[in-house]
Amino acid sequence: MTWERGDVDWLEALQHLRSAGLPGVLATVSEVRGHAPREAGAKMVVGVEAAWGSIGGGNLEATVVDQARDMMARGVSVPVNAEFALNEHAVTQHGRQCCGGKVRVLLEPFLSLPTVAIFGVGHVGHELGRILSRLPMTLYLVDSRGDQLDAARLADVTSGIADVRTVHTPVPDSFLAGLPPGAHVFIMSHDHSEDFLLCHAALRRGDLGNVGLIGSRAKWLRFRQKLAAEGFTGSDIDRIQCPIGLPNVRGKAPAVIAVSSAAALLGSLPSAQQ
Repeated sequence: MTWERGDVDWLEALQHLRSAGLPGVLATVSEVRGHAPREAGAKMVVGVEAAWGSIGGGNLEATVVDQARDMMARGVSVPVNAEFALNEHAVTQHGRQCCGGKVRVLLEPFLSLPTVAIFGVGHVGHELGRILSRLPMTLYLVDSRGDQLDAARLADVTSGIADVRTVHTPVPDSFLAGLPPGAHVFIMSHDHSEDFLLCHAALRRGDLGNVGLIGSRAKWLRFRQKLAAEGFTGSDIDRIQCPIGLPNVRGKAPAVIAVSSAAALLGSLPSAQQ
């Protein structure tokens, strides 16, 4: 267990976890009866690998950490109340605390924000970024062309509530390889060769979320053949959706494709819907 106490308060700790795309649980002492190591209102933030703050140490704190990490592992999204007796008769896992009182702790989960990366910020990528930026997420806009990421051009995207991060790189496939596990990817660059390299990089990973490729069925047929020649199996290649979006929404206008693609993605973003 890694403890990081120091001067970091609970708000900073939650912001740290959110910026890193990690889940967390805020533990608050909600009620104290009798003697206890901390007063009501004491807070601690628990992450998967670290914790900040303290609600009293000993078995109380260690058990809360265990419960919080179990909640994160199970994806629990609703608050949980837990009560602890601090006496020599209480059954404990991490040693005895004989303060003599009882403590109630509220465990509030904060799910990690989804990560979405749009590779290619042309007409469709821009429209898609504008829609997704209105949702709580970490949104990467990646392009090998610097002018596509001009701040003035993307003002309508960066004004949303999403944490929008622009990435100008001549090797977008290398950036894709470093995305966090579970990230959702849209491949829609200006160059079919770049698109293919991005598809190849996506299939080399087995831990991404949705992967969508913009293009016609003819383009996808060519890509499937080339990916198969690279050694990928049919089930591997099927992890990429092409064409993107909802099958019953037709139209080639950038806004139509963007709305359809965003709608198809929303079904797998439970935290973005809350």
